[in-house]
Amino acid sequence: MTGRLPAKTLVSALIRRVNQAGGFASVLASGEDMGGMILVQTLERGRFSGFFERMTDLDGRASLVRCGPPVDSDPPTLSAYLNRRRSSDPDLWIVELDIVDAERFAAETIAMG
Repeated sequence: MTGRLPAKTLVSALIRRVNQAGGFASVLASGEDMGGMILVQTLERGRFSGFFERMTDLDGRASLVRCGPPVDSDPPTLSAYLNRRRSSDPDLWIVELDIVDAERFAAETIAMG
């Protein structure tokens, strides 16, 4: 064991933090409990603001990296991206956050892992 927190624990902590701060968070797709990748879809007042993925650097530190289509993409493009990611990685967690500064919430929580 590497000391890294399980994906399920990080997702639960992220959802709890966002909900406690008055935002909305939900799991759109559950992944593998221990080591699944985490993809975060951020919104602010229902408006898409980006996709971010948990990545680990060569030193084992976790960070959040922007990924996916641009913010001004249409809903079918965003949906197609999520479908492609999920079909290529069934262990992927997809979490949606709707709160001001969602990226910060995700980055702080992901850094715990």
